[in-house]
Amino acid sequence: MDSYEDRAVGKMSKNANGAEWISDVTLNVKIVYGGEKKPSHADEARLHHAAHAQCFIANSVKTNIVVAGFEH
Repeated sequence: MDSYEDRAVGKMSKNANGAEWISDVTLNVKIVYGGEKKPSHADEARLHHAAHAQCFIANSVKTNIVVAGFEH
């Protein structure tokens, strides 16, 4: 991989007490690969899901996090 860019977009909501919080985050991933060997979209999705499942930030927040897709 030559570069990884993630343009995250957050959605603000109010909780039951009226306090604002970031309820949803959508990740818009852009990956640039160098060389001849490139993973399939299925491989990318599997690897990204595995990384997300082990991410200490994702495991520390109650915000819904969605990966919108991969752009090349």
